[in-house]
Amino acid sequence: MQIGFIGLGNMGFPMAVRLVRDNHDVVAFDTRGDALDRIVALGARAARSAKDVADRADTVLASLPSPAASLQVATGAGGVIEGSRVKRYVDLSTVGSRTATQIHGLLGRRGIAAIDSPVSGGVGGAQNGSLALMVSGPRDEFDVIRTALETLGKPFYVGDRPGSAQTMKLANNMLAANVLAATAEVVVMGVKAGLDPEVMIDVLNAGSGGTSASRDKFPRAILPRTFDYGFATGLMVKDVRLYLEEAHALGVPAQIATTIGRLWEACARDEGPDSDFTTVIKPLERAAGVRVARRPG
Repeated sequence: MQIGFIGLGNMGFPMAVRLVRDNHDVVAFDTRGDALDRIVALGARAARSAKDVADRADTVLASLPSPAASLQVATGAGGVIEGSRVKRYVDLSTVGSRTATQIHGLLGRRGIAAIDSPVSGGVGGAQNGSLALMVSGPRDEFDVIRTALETLGKPFYVGDRPGSAQTMKLANNMLAANVLAATAEVVVMGVKAGLDPEVMIDVLNAGSGGTSASRDKFPRAILPRTFDYGFATGLMVKDVRLYLEEAHALGVPAQIATTIGRLWEACARDEGPDSDFTTVIKPLERAAGVRVARRPG
C-alpha cells in the first residue's frame, strides 16, 4: 500500500519504520532534515512538504505534537488539503475532539476523508507494533486502512462521529496521568516513612494497588533514575488540558482531573516541558526531602 507519512518525531519515526519494514511504499516528510534522512536510509522516499506527500499518496498518516500543528499540516497553506491525490487523512496525534471535528469539516469540503486515530502505548509500543489505536471516521475508510494500522498495533473502531476517538484517547491519557502521579505520591510517602521503594512496587503489583505506573514506568524509568520512558511532560500537560477543555464543554465533573492537572503543570514548570513525564515524581521528592531509587544490591 502506498502511504504518506508526516511527522517523524519520537512516536512518528518508529511507526513509519514499521510501515516501511512491512513493505508499504512510504513517502515521508518532516521539517527536520536529519529525521527525513534516517527514514530514507531505511527505504522510504522523501517529500518536500505536506502537500507533496498528499500529491503522491492516496492515504496520508500524520503524527504531530499539537492541535495547532495538526490543523496547519492538514488544512493550512501547503498542507494536505492542497494535495492532488490524497483520498484520506489519518491523524495519529492527540488533538482533542474540537480540532478533529474542524479538520474533518475542512477536508470534507475537498472530498478528503478525515480519520482520527490517536495512539496509546508509548515509544516502546510504536517500536514493537503493540500500540492501541483508537479510530473514528467513516467505517468504509477504516476498512481500507485497517491492514496498515494493524502493522502499528491493535486498532479499535470507536465510531463514525468525528472526534470520538479523540475523546477516548483523552479519557485514556487522563487515567494514565492520574495513576502515574498518584503512584509517585504514595511511593514518596512510603520512602519518607522508611520503606524500600522497590519492595513497595512489588507489593503494589501483587495487590489491589497495582497500576500501569507501578508495573511499567517505575521499574523502567523511575527506580533506576533514568527518566527516559519516552513521553514528554509537556505532551502530558497538553493532553490533560485538552481533557479539561472537553469535560468543561460537556458540563461534567472534573474535580480529580483539575487537581491532577495542577500537579502536571507544576512538573512542567519545575522540570521543563521537554523532560520525561516520569519526572513528575521529582517535585514530590523535593517537597518531602527524599529520593526514590532502587537500593544498591
